[in-house]
Amino acid sequence: MFGIFVAMRDGLLQNTGPFTKLVFAAFIVISSFLITLVAGLALAMPLFGMGFMELIDSLSNIAHPRYVDLLKYFQVVQSTGLFIIPPFILAWFFSSNVSRYLRIDKRISSRTAVLTVVLTLSAIPLINLIAHFNAQLSLPESLSSIEEWMKSTEEAANNLIKRFLRADTAIDLFINLVMIAMIPAIGEELLFRGIIQRLFSEWTGNRHAGIWIAALIFSAMHIQFYGFIPRTMLGVLFGYLLVWSGTMWVPVIAHFVNNAAAVFVYYFIYQNRLSEDIETIGADRGDWIFVAASLVLLAYFITAFYRRERKTGQGISG
Repeated sequence: MFGIFVAMRDGLLQNTGPFTKLVFAAFIVISSFLITLVAGLALAMPLFGMGFMELIDSLSNIAHPRYVDLLKYFQVVQSTGLFIIPPFILAWFFSSNVSRYLRIDKRISSRTAVLTVVLTLSAIPLINLIAHFNAQLSLPESLSSIEEWMKSTEEAANNLIKRFLRADTAIDLFINLVMIAMIPAIGEELLFRGIIQRLFSEWTGNRHAGIWIAALIFSAMHIQFYGFIPRTMLGVLFGYLLVWSGTMWVPVIAHFVNNAAAVFVYYFIYQNRLSEDIETIGADRGDWIFVAASLVLLAYFITAFYRRERKTGQGISG
């Protein structure tokens, strides 16, 4: 019995093929999500003083101010069950060293961290421009019903995000940073870059294919069609940052900075300290100077990052 436990601890599925691992990964992600959701529902009833039916009804009523805290609670529950828990379970099955498998065992220098921050910030105007063009895409007339569904889904998602981003106090700001920036940055990077990118790289035998496939899945899972292309490009950037640096903490920082920037922008907009125009910087006419600067700076910082990490020899090998 002890021998079986030791064998499991050494990675029960360590020597199986990438396709089998992908199927198992999908099973673990779905199972973790469902179990966490049920546990979250059970805990929410006494926590928020609601009956089961009222609780279910509230999840589809995002317009009511009373339910904002409840929706934030379930956002954290969903992110935990979908992104935080599964990577650690999967790494436990796939390797004898969880932290090494997920690439969270390496520290990063302060210089690399700063370079990651400025690189991510410099990309924002360019990402906004790509998002603007993405939003202009339309489907053929024969697919108009699908397009209407996509638009309504997008509008609902945007309304929920804006309701989440509303922060009137410093405590609200902190909660949003944890919920919208920190938890997704850690969880989504562990799952998409730490697990999915790795498995598709192994399956295809091509690191670049793994990066792009993981980025596409990463974008698709957000179910925001009119932001699909820019989110894919961000996923690709995060993927290469992991490969070049060899540590998960680099894409986690980049992801956090990207999300935190939106949290801070909306906070200052609601505080009437910033104009709403800033959230679309790079997408409006006349913003070409910002896009040009974004392109130049992004190219410079990516090159500097790549050369630095290659020089230090910290990138992923094999």
